[in-house]
Amino acid sequence: MVNPGRVCCIAAPFLLSIAVLICMVLVFLAGTFDRNKTLDDLYFIKIDMTNLTLTSSANLAGADSNITILGGALEAAKQSLGMKDYYTIYLRSYCSWNGNDVYANCTDPKAYFWFNPIKVWGLNSTSVPADSYLPKSFIDGVNVYHSASKAIFYLYVGALSAACVTILVGISAIFSRWGSFFTTFCASAMALLLVAASITATAVYIVLKAALNDTLKKDYGIKSTLGGSIFSVSWIGSAFAVAAAFFWLLSVCCCSGRSPYNPGSKEARRTRAEKTPYTYERVGSPYMGPSDHQSVPLNTLGPQSYAPQRGAAYEPFRPQGV
Repeated sequence: MVNPGRVCCIAAPFLLSIAVLICMVLVFLAGTFDRNKTLDDLYFIKIDMTNLTLTSSANLAGADSNITILGGALEAAKQSLGMKDYYTIYLRSYCSWNGNDVYANCTDPKAYFWFNPIKVWGLNSTSVPADSYLPKSFIDGVNVYHSASKAIFYLYVGALSAACVTILVGISAIFSRWGSFFTTFCASAMALLLVAASITATAVYIVLKAALNDTLKKDYGIKSTLGGSIFSVSWIGSAFAVAAAFFWLLSVCCCSGRSPYNPGSKEARRTRAEKTPYTYERVGSPYMGPSDHQSVPLNTLGPQSYAPQRGAAYEPFRPQGV
């Protein structure tokens, strides 16, 4: 029989683990449906190209040749490749659209995704290799993002898997503290993976945003901003995961899973002895009074006096002749 107190004890960490799973599902579903504002608002970076200026930078007298080449590449991409006004980057895909057609043209989600601006914007379509005219800060920022994107994906996948395992193993914690013991390991792994994913994603996308803005914002009017919603979901999920691991650990020490009405438990025997009205209980001794450990009185008894007998004297039996 399940102890109700045990159920209440693990309710908090169990619900927190479910909340972590929901946060992870949102991160993975973001950017996978066209024109779904609820999910597609969960982007890591949004690139706004509505204020893109090309002519002034490309034809500026005395301008750096690299700036001129980059401006020409962007102008060619805008005219021939259909460069969009907005781009949003997610964990497994990106979306692009013009005007008010918000969150359209989302790509198919795939593992180890990374947004390659050189390829997407066609910056390598010029006769000059892109690496030769793009600023070093831009190349370094994109390379850091490319290298870390796989690690970010692995960390989020690990956190999602650990959340699922924690919930499944946590069901056994209802019946025993051993279940809580093993669930604590799963919850700790979930917390570590999700916190690491949140830290890595935050740092990497800050670097990418800085690289894009340093190169494109001033000269070309291309502005990049971080998405607040996705980082909020990720960090709130991290807080839930840490709290879940802590409460799972507490459930190992508190609230036994064995019911006090289990016939084999000491608590059950104690309860039965207290509540059963017909159990045997030794009565108190009339000599020694009531005691938990009563014994037979061993008092020395003195000689007893008897009253003298009165009547005829003793006469032996005589047979009578007939």
